[in-house]
Amino acid sequence: MTPRLLALLSWAGLVLLHLLWHGWLAPPLNGSRALALALTVGPLLLPLLALRRGLARALLWVGILGLFYFCHGIVAAWGEPRARGLALVEIVLCLALTAALGWGARGYKRKPRT
Repeated sequence: MTPRLLALLSWAGLVLLHLLWHGWLAPPLNGSRALALALTVGPLLLPLLALRRGLARALLWVGILGLFYFCHGIVAAWGEPRARGLALVEIVLCLALTAALGWGARGYKRKPRT
């Protein structure tokens, strides 16, 4: 498995997880499902706009967003017993995403300026 494929699968997993989490498995008790989905899935879809400039740029943005989703997973696992399992899955996906991006960047070398 290549690092890019693992990163893409982790990104897709995060999108699917939040669709299921806030749309069906554990919707918010005191709020709107649509608002919860917009706030959690919306930012994960923004890097699709960066695909015009290349997959590497889109994955860079996903990696930056992944840090916020990792923090969300930690807070949800700590403070929401009802969604603890989903939060742990989110943490694992974020760790896989970060590991894949680090793995892919390990052999990266900049071209010298001329």
